[in-house]
Amino acid sequence: MLGTYLDTFCTGLRILLGVLMGALAVPVAMQVISRYTGLIPTFLWTEELATFLFIWIVMIGSVVAVWDGTHFDVRITRDATGPFTRLLQDGVVHIAIMIFGALFLFYGIEYAEFGGNQRSVMMRANLMITHISVPVAGGRWLLFSGYRLFEAVAKFRYGVRTRP
Repeated sequence: MLGTYLDTFCTGLRILLGVLMGALAVPVAMQVISRYTGLIPTFLWTEELATFLFIWIVMIGSVVAVWDGTHFDVRITRDATGPFTRLLQDGVVHIAIMIFGALFLFYGIEYAEFGGNQRSVMMRANLMITHISVPVAGGRWLLFSGYRLFEAVAKFRYGVRTRP
């Protein structure tokens, strides 16, 4: 049940990533056209908007990577062949991601509050728009990696697959 909900949520995040990538193309295209052709005037707000969109794309993309298991991890040992050693290898990775997720969530709240007291230079947008992405991503890393750890333990103990 929870796995199906989280998978649907992640599908929504993938759609949101596509929309944000399309939206990012607009200010970047405006910057390129204005710099190299002079057909349109140079707008300074386009750089800020591109930065805001890029930050959200990176953070949402990292959440999707944690769900899909496509995030990077460093293996200092050979890939496990047995079920218990596989559980240990995957468990260490998931626990590390959960620790970083908890740190991003905990310290990211203060970071977001700090951003809430500032405004961007050109658009005069509240910088909490981008700063809030840190605790949001950290919370999702914690949730998704915790679920993947639960799946790995269930697969080891019961030999079942809980993924939808």
